[in-house]
Amino acid sequence: MASTSLSWASSSFLQNHTLPKNIINSDTAKLSDRTSILTVIAQKKAKKVRKIILKEDVNLLGKKGQLLDVKAGYFRNYLLPMGMAQIVTPGLIKEMKLEDDRIEAEKKRVKDEALQLAQIFETVGAFKVKRKGGKGKQIFGSVTAQDLVDIIKAQLQRDVDKRIVSLPEIRETGEYIAELKLHPDVTARVRVTVFAN
Repeated sequence: MASTSLSWASSSFLQNHTLPKNIINSDTAKLSDRTSILTVIAQKKAKKVRKIILKEDVNLLGKKGQLLDVKAGYFRNYLLPMGMAQIVTPGLIKEMKLEDDRIEAEKKRVKDEALQLAQIFETVGAFKVKRKGGKGKQIFGSVTAQDLVDIIKAQLQRDVDKRIVSLPEIRETGEYIAELKLHPDVTARVRVTVFAN
């Protein structure tokens, strides 16, 4: 094998870049006019980042539909093969905005329905519950959320989940206030009147 050698003197780059005569002082005057300066330009390493959209929730990274900047290798080697993310494109951004608008409209519609239902519950008045009476104001057993749901269904023909009903412990006759959490932002307060047979 033939080896090639490169010497500093033979480099065309170094021959073209010589010190100007006005920079040379008495210490460097002994050097020839062809003394070269080696200029090293340091560049910052370019960060390779990709703008992505998550297709599903990723632990310690983000939620579905979130726009993120991640390193190119992480995207290429993990997120893309697992189908967890995709590169952002202008068309995808428009699609995301349309989807967000649709979701917001649906949330608004659900909240409006909950407000209407709350208004219906509050205008009805008191729901009456009959129980077998004991001594004084005492009743046998108690009034539960399921009892209230059954009464609402009988009087208003509305299906209500018993998990949304918050009822104080009722063991005596009297009037009580129950809360129905119809929506995270909407709570209906209804009166429950308990009387003994």
